Amino acid sequence: MQLWSIKLTKLTIIGAGSAVFTKNIFTDLMFIDDFKKMDIALVDIDEKRLKISHELLDVIAKKLNASPNIKSYTNRKEALAGSDFVQSTIQVGGYKPSTVIDFDIPNQFGLKQTIADTLGIGGIMRGLRTIPVLVDIGKDIMDLCPNSIWLQYVNPMCSNMIAINNACPGIKSIGLCHSVQGTAEMLARDLNEKIEDIDYLCAGINHMAFYKKFTKKNGNGGEDLYPKLKKLADDIVSDKITSTRSIGKDSESDKVLHEKVRYEILRRFGYFVTESSEHFAEYVPWFIKQNRQDLIDQYKIPIEEYIDRCENNIKLWDDLEKDMTPIHNQPLKRGKEYASYIMDAVTNNNEVTINGNVMNDGYIDNLPSNCCVEVPCLINSKGNQPQKTGRLPEHLAALMRTNINVQILTAEAALTNKKEHIYHAAMLDPLTGANLSIDEIYAMVDRLIEAHGNYLPKYN
Repeated sequence: MQLWSIKLTKLTIIGAGSAVFTKNIFTDLMFIDDFKKMDIALVDIDEKRLKISHELLDVIAKKLNASPNIKSYTNRKEALAGSDFVQSTIQVGGYKPSTVIDFDIPNQFGLKQTIADTLGIGGIMRGLRTIPVLVDIGKDIMDLCPNSIWLQYVNPMCSNMIAINNACPGIKSIGLCHSVQGTAEMLARDLNEKIEDIDYLCAGINHMAFYKKFTKKNGNGGEDLYPKLKKLADDIVSDKITSTRSIGKDSESDKVLHEKVRYEILRRFGYFVTESSEHFAEYVPWFIKQNRQDLIDQYKIPIEEYIDRCENNIKLWDDLEKDMTPIHNQPLKRGKEYASYIMDAVTNNNEVTINGNVMNDGYIDNLPSNCCVEVPCLINSKGNQPQKTGRLPEHLAALMRTNINVQILTAEAALTNKKEHIYHAAMLDPLTGANLSIDEIYAMVDRLIEAHGNYLPKYN
């Protein structure tokens, strides 16, 4: 347990130019009376985006009768001084050139991807770009605001958290994602239940945690909802019914994401996984394969989905820059992101249990001690208290270890600058290894390193 007792006066958001995410976290905070006059430091290297984010938060503050002290910085160190909480939402290399490179070069080798930010060759390269920057942020935090709490949202989550905890031992950090609570809400909808009536226990690694328990509260120990989920899975995978959910695009788009991959995993592994089908399809070797368009079609896998999302976000940015009227007219409500609940728990002792990403200090017995796990964390004014969840079903732990290998090696490559570990991570990656030969993997890695140029360090 880390002692986190603190009185919140200042939050620094690094990567505040991620306007939609910054807007959501800020809105959540402004619904809490004690935080309406807090200091907010916005940091970004893109002055244009920084300005728009600042203006956006001013609009939201006015709508919620709040008067926070918001300041913008391009100098991270100036912003961090005196911070009580730090939040990171950066994307090193941006959509262009880096994300485009992560898709284009593997494509030339016949390797298709969907999101490419967590695992796969895209996740490896993103980790290599991101870890050096996060380590520098961590060192600045240790120097300038060592008692602050770092809410770390950047992917690839596990590789990043492994590197941070190795390079900055003792730092008060927790990795945060919305896949656990988001998937729980999705499953409740699929079962025509209310999320308020659901009780669950979820553990594993980020984007590959599984619900060990998913029950409906009824006063008698709860009704196990897995039988209903498994019946639903049979119907979805056999196309008796179609389960879809909007990806939040504009109303003209009829594109939806299908959850056939995750329901298939439920059928084969017996438990439901937290991250979406478009993510999960590239964490395993079974769904995306060269010359197997039939599998892509069968499981409705949205190849290059992240490219579409980035293009959509660029359009949202352009629209915001021209006109913020929709924000003025938009109703606001407190969301489900963990950040505001953690800050409230630590400063006001409004105790909360969230699923956080921490190093595996005995929290999951049959996963390595040098990996990052996602487990329930009890948070209050005494600090962060990750909960021991015992052993996972062995087949789930085995599946996770295929991803953990890549995460640890990616962090090792970034921390040691040893190029050989990049090859090792890529060769051991389930999707990459299922599609390419060793020689192809080496050639692809070399081309990616060259293409990313100064966004990567020089490797030994």
